[in-house]
Amino acid sequence: MDPITVSTTISRPREEVFEYLADIANHAEFTDHYLVDWHLTREDPYGRGAGARFRVKAPLARFSWADMTFADVQPPYKIVEHGRGGKYNRIRMLGTYTLSPAPSGTTKVEYTLETVPVMPSDRLMEALGGRTWSKRQASRAMRRLRSILEENRDRGKRATVAGR
Repeated sequence: MDPITVSTTISRPREEVFEYLADIANHAEFTDHYLVDWHLTREDPYGRGAGARFRVKAPLARFSWADMTFADVQPPYKIVEHGRGGKYNRIRMLGTYTLSPAPSGTTKVEYTLETVPVMPSDRLMEALGGRTWSKRQASRAMRRLRSILEENRDRGKRATVAGR
């Protein structure tokens, strides 16, 4: 799938926004409207190597489990996450959060998601609305992220370590 990109501007310093995003357990708070059943893959949810497994609530998704792991963390500029999902985890995913300074001490957060479907059936599912649905859900997640960091509202539940 071609990459989807969504962005928002948050009235918080870039370092504060980065600290929040660098903890993968916090991602469940602003994405729980479409990514559910979060479980951390290690005890330390912060920084490079932190990961989580979750279920994607996509329409017609029969194989909904996916995982993401922080592959590159460059404070306070960028977080790159690699993951897999779908049947047999054959769909590769690449997510990138890019933080840049904006006017008046605000922070522009840009999220890009790219998936690489392997099978024709996976490509067909993305072509039949998967891309549009993903972009809509990611846009809502960015709005929720902004409301959490600016107003401390609209919070979901933080992820926990699997087996706890």
